[in-house]
Amino acid sequence: MTKTAGNALIACHDCDLLFRARPLRNSERAACPRCGAVLYHKRPQTISRALIYSLTALIFFGLANFFPFMTFKMQGREQVTFLVSGGLELFQQGFRGLGILVLAVGVLLPFLRIIGTLYVLIPLEFNLVVWKAKETFKFVEAITPWAMMEVLMLGVIVAYVKLIDITTIVLGTSLYSFAALILFMTLSSAALEPIEVWARLEQRS
Repeated sequence: MTKTAGNALIACHDCDLLFRARPLRNSERAACPRCGAVLYHKRPQTISRALIYSLTALIFFGLANFFPFMTFKMQGREQVTFLVSGGLELFQQGFRGLGILVLAVGVLLPFLRIIGTLYVLIPLEFNLVVWKAKETFKFVEAITPWAMMEVLMLGVIVAYVKLIDITTIVLGTSLYSFAALILFMTLSSAALEPIEVWARLEQRS
């Protein structure tokens, strides 16, 4: 969904048809008149629920970055890795572009997404709007497709399956926290309706 012209018009994410948004009642949903795609819902307490999920995600983000991710044990040697270890190792091995990309999509962008969402939603929960709230939420929407923690987790699972037969791998607190982080960020995205956020920002600007 794309915000245009002061949130008066929205674009279908499937066929790009522009039409004027209208307020919905609880449990109603708006569908594209051309292709039938669901565009947005009206859910009770959507901002409150998204805020709770985002705060929980921030807690798990801290745990995921503070505790060990995996510990490898082989022939008497032990190596402890952290969430950022993969990206840093790629950077040190000369794959700087790839290392920066891994750190960005797995750590930096998810963090900015959480912080940006909280920066906008916490004041809205108290019917306030902070400085540059619109620009911040627009930035959050822009980086959301790039915060691909699921891809990083998939890579971890593939590596675990390949290495488990040749070394002992101890899964750390960080890995479980990272999985919980993905879950709660997904719940936050599912709970939040951007069109409602934009409408409330416009009302209080």
